[in-house]
Amino acid sequence: MDEISENTRNSTDPKIENLLNLALDTTQMERQKSKELETGYNARDKMWEVIVKYEGSLQEVEEAIGGITVIPLLRGYAILYVPEQYVERLAEFEVVTYIEKPKRLYFALDRSTRAACISSFKSFGNRQGMNLNGEGILVAVLDSGIDYTHPDFRNADGSTRILNLWDQTIATGPAPFDYKIGTEYTKETIDEALRQTSLAERERICPSRDTSGHGTHVTGIAAGNGRASDGRYEGVASKSSLLIVKLGNATQDSFPRTTQLMMALDYVLRKALEYRMPIAVNISFGNSYGSHSGDSLLETYMNDVASVGRTVIVTGSGNEGDASGHTSGRFELQEQAKAGQTTRKIEFAVSEYEQNFSIQIWKAYVDDIAISISGPSGMAVGPLRQVQGPQRFRIGDTRILVYYGEPSPYSVYQEIYLDFIPIGNYVDSGIWSIDLYPGRIVQGEYNLWMPGKEVRNPRTGFLYPTVETTLTIPSTAAKSIAVAAYDAIYDQLADFSGRGYTRATNQIKPDMAAPGVDITAPAPGGGYTARTGTSMAAPFVTGSAALLMQWGIGYGNDSFLYGEKVKAYLLRGARQLPVLKEYPNPVLGWGVLCLRDSLPES
Repeated sequence: MDEISENTRNSTDPKIENLLNLALDTTQMERQKSKELETGYNARDKMWEVIVKYEGSLQEVEEAIGGITVIPLLRGYAILYVPEQYVERLAEFEVVTYIEKPKRLYFALDRSTRAACISSFKSFGNRQGMNLNGEGILVAVLDSGIDYTHPDFRNADGSTRILNLWDQTIATGPAPFDYKIGTEYTKETIDEALRQTSLAERERICPSRDTSGHGTHVTGIAAGNGRASDGRYEGVASKSSLLIVKLGNATQDSFPRTTQLMMALDYVLRKALEYRMPIAVNISFGNSYGSHSGDSLLETYMNDVASVGRTVIVTGSGNEGDASGHTSGRFELQEQAKAGQTTRKIEFAVSEYEQNFSIQIWKAYVDDIAISISGPSGMAVGPLRQVQGPQRFRIGDTRILVYYGEPSPYSVYQEIYLDFIPIGNYVDSGIWSIDLYPGRIVQGEYNLWMPGKEVRNPRTGFLYPTVETTLTIPSTAAKSIAVAAYDAIYDQLADFSGRGYTRATNQIKPDMAAPGVDITAPAPGGGYTARTGTSMAAPFVTGSAALLMQWGIGYGNDSFLYGEKVKAYLLRGARQLPVLKEYPNPVLGWGVLCLRDSLPES
C-alpha cells in the first residue's frame, strides 16, 4: 500500500455538499484527472460554479465577496461563480443554507402515436368540435438545440413556430434575464434568418445549430408538424408554440451541467409567465450521481418551480437499466450479533483504457460500515473507517480517493465516495472488489452506483448488477413525470430503460412508460431518422401533457388541468402490458401512455 498524505484542506463544512467538500480538498492534478471532481471548476480563472439555496437576499454576499457573480433563479435558488478561495466563506453567510457543485448530464438516447392512444384522443376531440393539436400551449425543450430551418418547426407561410431560442453556447449576443451566458434569439430574428437565401447570411443572423441532432429529434416527437413528410411523421402537439434552450456543451461528445439545466428551466418558466401561457417542459437528460431519493438541489428546485404558473415537467428515466452501473444489497439485522460478521464482496470489472471513474456507496447514516478495496493484482487497502476529510491510497498505477460524507439538511443518508484516478493515463484494468464490513447495523440497505454508461467503457461495470433503482437524476424529482421506454411495436419492455423505485423513499418512479424504440422523427438537414432511448419516450408524454392542457385550459373543460393534475390524468389512463402482472411496478410505473383513456368519463 502506498498512502499519500497530501491534503489541501482536510475539513468539511455542513453547508457544503460532500462532493464539493472533496473537490476543495483535492489537488489540481487530481481534479484534472477526475471527470466528476473537475465539473464546475474553471482552472484558468480559479473559479467555481456552484448551486446555492438561500433565504432572503444575496446582496450582502455580493457586497462582501469580491469577484463573485450571482445569477438568481426562482424560489430562492441561485447559480454563483465564486473565486476558489471564497467558496468556504460563502457558507458562512446566514442567508446561504446549502451549496452544491454542478454535475454532468447525459443524453438518454409512425406507429407510436397510435400505440399511445394519441390518434384516438385527437379523433375524440374532432368529434366534440375540438381541434386538439397543442395550439395555445407552450412546449419547451431543454436539450442540444434545434435545426430551426427544418420544415416541421415552421408554419405554412414558412415562419418559425419558435417564440424564443436561447443558445447557451453562443456568447456574441444578448443573454436573457440575468443569466450572463449565451445568446437569445427571438421569433422575429429567426424569421429574418429564414428569409435569407444565403446560408452564410442566415447563419450570421442566427448561428445556433444542433450538432448532435438530439434536441431536433426530441422536439419533433413532442411537437413536430410533419410538414417535411406530408404529415407521416407528425409529432404529438403539432401546433404548439416552441421554447428551445440549447444547453451549454450539449453536443455529440460533451454534456451540459446541472447548473445550465436549472437556468434553462428558470428561463422557460419565466417566459411562460411573460406570455401567460401554460407550458409543458421536456428534459431528456440525466446522470447517475446522487442518492436517487430526490433530495439534490436540482431535484428540490424542480419540485419548487413545478408550481410556478401552469406547468408540467417531464423527464426521461435514463438508459441505465441494463448498463451494469448499479448494484445493491442488505445486511440482515441479526448479523450484527454474530462473531466474525459476514462481509459483502462487491466485484466490478474495469475495462482497458478507462481514464477515470467513480463509485458512490449510499447507506443509512445510522449504519456503521467499513470498506476495503482490492485491485486486480490482489493488492488491497483497508478496512477503512470514517475519518474527516479525504483518504488517499495507491493500488498499482491507480490512485484512489475515499471520502466519507455527512448527511445534508435534506437527507439522513450517507455517501461513501470513491474516485479512481490513474497515475499515468489509465486506471488498472481487470477485476476489482470492494468489501463491506458491517458494524452496528440498524437499517442495513446499501446501494452502489457508477457514472452513466455514456462516460465509461462498455465493459466497465459491476459483475452482479441490480437493475432496480437505475433511473437517472432528475427523473427522481417527485413533481416531474418520469417516463420509461417500451417497444410499442411488440408491446415489450425495453431492457435499457431506467427502473425504479427511488432509493430509501420508495416513491413510484418511473411514473409511466411511452414508446422509445426506433422512433422516427426530424433530423438536422430537413429529413428524418430513427432513434431509441428514454429520450424518445419522454417527449410523447410532454406533447400529451400539452394536448391535455389544451383540452382543459384552452377549451374551458378544466381551467386547473396542469401540474400534478395532468400527471394524475395520465396515470389514470395508463395501459397495463400483460407481460407484467403487478401495477405499479419499477419498470413501467402505472403503465404505458394511453392518452384517450386519460380523460374523465363524460
